[in-house]
Amino acid sequence: MVEGGAVRAMILAAGLGERMRPLTDRTPKPLLQVAGRPLIDHLLEQLASAGFKQLVVNVSHLAEQITRYCGDGGRWGVRIAWSEEAQPLETAGGIRKALPLLGETPFLVVNGDIWIEGLSFASLAQQTPADGGAHLVFVDNPPQHTSGDFVLGADGAVRIRPQGESGLTYAGVGVYTPGFFRDLAPGKMALRPLLDAAIAAGRVSGQHFGGEWQDVGTPERLAQLDQRVRDRSG
Repeated sequence: MVEGGAVRAMILAAGLGERMRPLTDRTPKPLLQVAGRPLIDHLLEQLASAGFKQLVVNVSHLAEQITRYCGDGGRWGVRIAWSEEAQPLETAGGIRKALPLLGETPFLVVNGDIWIEGLSFASLAQQTPADGGAHLVFVDNPPQHTSGDFVLGADGAVRIRPQGESGLTYAGVGVYTPGFFRDLAPGKMALRPLLDAAIAAGRVSGQHFGGEWQDVGTPERLAQLDQRVRDRSG
């Protein structure tokens, strides 16, 4: 059960999925299937199993398909609050808009277009960054992103990756405090500038995850993941 840490989780599901076209011309990215089930279905099941009962999902592109599929979250044993965006606001902008639904304590954020197995979301939820801070999950660099994003120190501190050196890749999973986004003006905003500023101020910690993770960023990677999961479960 989730106690004493992040009590709410947010799934980011508002993106256009441009790199996934033509698949996303008619189907929003979180509803693309792996082993016969939508990506968001797998994530909702994991979060529910970890004890999260209150979830926020932001939607924009083909939003009605996602809201219709998920409903109020009852079949997973969770309650979903919807944050609707007329146009995708990017990661930071979407989270900023959803703050009234996320409460005053740290909350978990998960990209809706990743596949991850073996990560303890319940343990991750016990991270309690200081206000204005964040705790991120990193993975080994995938073939399409060989330099990584940031450097994770042995002390758990996250540092800017020096030019020419390799780091680790942000997994699209993290615990954030409301203060990390509270001072943003409403509107479209990417996450990276905020992370850079918070890291420079020493407000970001992290952990390395060595289990299975996949950024489902292209139709080819989706097909490979689907086949791999089917082969394993078959």
